[in-house]
Amino acid sequence: MNDRALHTLEFDKIRDKLSTYASSERGKALCLDLLPLGSPAEVELAQTETSDALNRLIKNGSISFSGVHDISLSVRHAEADGTMTCSELLDLASFLEAVREVRKYGVPSADENHEADSLDDRFFCLEEVSHLQKEIRRCILDSDTIADDASSELKSIRRKIRDTQSRIHSALNSMISGKLSEYLMDRVIVTRDRRYCIPVRSEYKSQVPGIVHDQSGTGSTLFIEPQSVVDMNNTVRELELKERDEIQSILKGLSVMAGDNSEVIYADYAIMTELDFIFARADMALDMEALRPVFNTGEIIKLRSARHPLIDKKTVVPIDLELGQDYDLLVVTGPNTGGKTVSLKTVGLLELMGLSGLHIPAGDRSELSFFKEIYADIGDEQSIEQSLSTFSSHMTNIVTILKNANITCLCLFDELCAGTDPAEGAALAMSILDHLHKKSIRTMATTHYPELKEYALSTSWVENACLEFDVESLRPTYKILTGVPGRSNAFAISKRLNLPDNIIEEAKKRMSEEDERFNKVLSDLEENRLTLERKQREISETKTEIDKLQQELDSGRQKLSESKEKILAAAREEARSILKDAKEKADAAIRNMQKYADADTLKAAERDRTMIRESLNNTLVSEAPLPSLSSVPEKDRPNGSLSPKQIKIGMDVRIISLNLKGVVQTLPDKKGNLSVKCGIIKYDVNISDLNVENRGREGYGHGSIRRSDDGISHTKTIRTELNLIGKNSDDAREELSSYLDDAYVSHLSQVRIVHGKGSGILRDMVHSYLKKLKYVKSFRLGEFGEGDSGVTVVYFKE
Repeated sequence: MNDRALHTLEFDKIRDKLSTYASSERGKALCLDLLPLGSPAEVELAQTETSDALNRLIKNGSISFSGVHDISLSVRHAEADGTMTCSELLDLASFLEAVREVRKYGVPSADENHEADSLDDRFFCLEEVSHLQKEIRRCILDSDTIADDASSELKSIRRKIRDTQSRIHSALNSMISGKLSEYLMDRVIVTRDRRYCIPVRSEYKSQVPGIVHDQSGTGSTLFIEPQSVVDMNNTVRELELKERDEIQSILKGLSVMAGDNSEVIYADYAIMTELDFIFARADMALDMEALRPVFNTGEIIKLRSARHPLIDKKTVVPIDLELGQDYDLLVVTGPNTGGKTVSLKTVGLLELMGLSGLHIPAGDRSELSFFKEIYADIGDEQSIEQSLSTFSSHMTNIVTILKNANITCLCLFDELCAGTDPAEGAALAMSILDHLHKKSIRTMATTHYPELKEYALSTSWVENACLEFDVESLRPTYKILTGVPGRSNAFAISKRLNLPDNIIEEAKKRMSEEDERFNKVLSDLEENRLTLERKQREISETKTEIDKLQQELDSGRQKLSESKEKILAAAREEARSILKDAKEKADAAIRNMQKYADADTLKAAERDRTMIRESLNNTLVSEAPLPSLSSVPEKDRPNGSLSPKQIKIGMDVRIISLNLKGVVQTLPDKKGNLSVKCGIIKYDVNISDLNVENRGREGYGHGSIRRSDDGISHTKTIRTELNLIGKNSDDAREELSSYLDDAYVSHLSQVRIVHGKGSGILRDMVHSYLKKLKYVKSFRLGEFGEGDSGVTVVYFKE
């Protein structure tokens, strides 16, 4: 990419802005050296890396590279048998800690649901050197202090130094508070040349034997090291030299460890700076509210709500612009300060950003293309970057562009061929644009020449555009309007600024008739456009109101559905309680009936039956009496007509004493006792109380419980399949709800819902409803032979 275009389009400012998001010096350098990439594969990879980093920032929060120092030189010195300083080792420890934290950020834990992305390899390749980092932190407290525990020898030396210094202080304190006090200028202990001394008056020098190390400025005070502490001071000095050597030995050992791990450190440093660079791109995208552009190979640009990245996003006006699909040349006109140059730069700068792997501040599905070169001739007199180029310098640049441009290039011209005679400039501009148009080179040019507007109107694959201007407020709106040639609005603006009417009228007379007609056409087009926009706004507002009402309706339906679910759940729970109580009382009655052997005790049995009937009447709200034992037909009374060998599981039978129909669940035991299921209730009965039931079955499966006019729950047939085909979603949902409730209460283990394949609307509704039901254990689509995806099989909880 040519440097002139990079500078003209202010890409260097984008790089400067990007560098502020990087933490490491190497990461900042990568930002400042950023250039458009050479191949589509490289561009897509860089865009993917930026997207993946942005997704991680949104999901996991920010990541820090603040501890990434440039440790390569110091580690290389250690490799060459050199000794690193405390500061260099602390920088290395900070870097290794940063590696640990970054790896922890990027490598998912075992129980974390992570979707693989393009950054995984970098995070996984980071290798921690924790033993070196811990050893540095253990030994070095700060850039000037080695810990006592760095080695046992250092600890011993420092203890001896402290002990010796303590003895020196004791000896000197006894001197200054004892016999020497009258010879002292002050009763203090001072150090000179790192040796302990006392301040002695010069006239008493002979009274204090020792070594003179210094004197005061006036000469009245001598700083004397008493002879009695000279040996101890010498001992301290010797220990300090040993301390220095031991510290050097400790630093040397740490440097050797660093040199031994140099390859890992270099690799980690390279990965960390790359990640710093990638996450800087993601951070800037997050701050700019930028999105990943879609790239095409057809030299097509489609920008939706695109913003100039160097203008405050709170004040910049987004633009919509297309180039390359329906037309390959766009002529933009409009008044000065209307935003033509900013729009031109926005297109070029966003293309450069996209080709460099940066997200662009534009709407979703904005498209860019893999242009190999971008040429820009922009003389910006009132916008971001001033450039007071002469006509000749502009023309020199245009000549270079025409010489090198081809179909893989994007050309941008601001005020093409301005700064010379208008007639000649317009003719040159049309010839240049026509030359580029014939070579199908994607071109965008701004101009004030009316001849170029006419050229765009009369030439295929060339389109007009303009920047909207509000004549009433005399302010540009900065909205770009494609397909509409711009007006200068000179007369309207002058009138608003109170230029005398006679001057304006005289100016209009000087215009040719053809120009007047052209301006009238433009005025009519503008008026029609404003009318159309007003109607579109009204339609949009109406649609918004409809959507709001629809949302309120859906919310009401949802609340109604939730309320229904709560009521049904409460009803089911109450039904379970009622049926459980009824079963316990019925079982007790059956056990008692086995004791009623003759007619003399029939009245006692009837009293028990009456008690049960009253209890059930209170709960089931039914007024019909229970069938008494005496009402059982003579032919249906126990007669031992069934033998254990005749009983089969699944056989339809009647419990004679209760006059209930049921299905055999277990085979008789030695005493002839077995289980019979009537609806959802299981009864333990004796074979002598059963008769074979020969009724035909309807549909599939068992019945569900219903209220009968005799007060006892009997069975009605519930199909194991529900057909919803041909119904709309609301009707189908109501029928499905009722059917599932009945099937569950009937104790069916599974049912089939037929919804058909079609567009999947009924299937989605069924599956969405099933997920909300607490008594549904699971569901699945039908298999081969069951109806495939047109059927859903539902399993109920026990």
